[in-house]
Amino acid sequence: MNDIPEALRETSISQAKIQSKRRLLMRSILGIGPILILGGAFFMRLVSSPSTTSSSSATSVKLSPAPKSIPVVNPSPEPLENVLGHLEYKQAPISKLKAITSDGRVRLRHNAAEQFIEMQKAARYQGVILTPISGFRTVSEQNYLFFEIQRQRNQNPSERAEVSAPPNYSEHHTGYAVDIGDAKTPATHLSHDFEKTVAFSWLKNNAAKYSFELSFPPDNHQGISYEPWHWRYVGDQESLETFYRARNLQQTSSN
Repeated sequence: MNDIPEALRETSISQAKIQSKRRLLMRSILGIGPILILGGAFFMRLVSSPSTTSSSSATSVKLSPAPKSIPVVNPSPEPLENVLGHLEYKQAPISKLKAITSDGRVRLRHNAAEQFIEMQKAARYQGVILTPISGFRTVSEQNYLFFEIQRQRNQNPSERAEVSAPPNYSEHHTGYAVDIGDAKTPATHLSHDFEKTVAFSWLKNNAAKYSFELSFPPDNHQGISYEPWHWRYVGDQESLETFYRARNLQQTSSN
């Protein structure tokens, strides 16, 4: 090395260093080469096989099928509201009412009105005059009959309820109920003495033929005072459901 000029020696040393570095670099490359090759192959397989990836992913996060519709179960009917022994009833639509008196004052639902008129004719043919005293009543009319007369007579609510239902709790709201009197004995109208009349006797024997029944017989299930003058129509599906569903629910809630 002493024979080589200094400048050339530096060049030779530099070249030797470069060669040494190249050998080290090649060793490094050869050492990590297999890893890079395997990694590259795996990456290319992922890229070239999206369906496989999706399938694998779908398997790991598989969604449950959409639930089937759940059938709706009607809840059990709530106990029917009872106020002083009287059951709640909806007011009949005015458009479904028909007059059963010449002055139009007393009205019933159409089917009930038709049958009452037929019953009245049959009774008259046998010499009995059935007089309709009261039929359909609005809630406001019942409000007056209950509260105003209660005040006039100095009655407490329980006493008043024995002879008149509170508003919203009268069968007269339905358009199916009618108070009947005997035209030959008007003094018995709306009193227990009506049961002694020919008209009441005729009704007991014939009213069922025209689908009318006594609403509040003695010892009735609602505990309402006996009203021999108060009859109701139960000759079609709606009227039957109106009164008998109410009665059954009231009996169930009281047990």
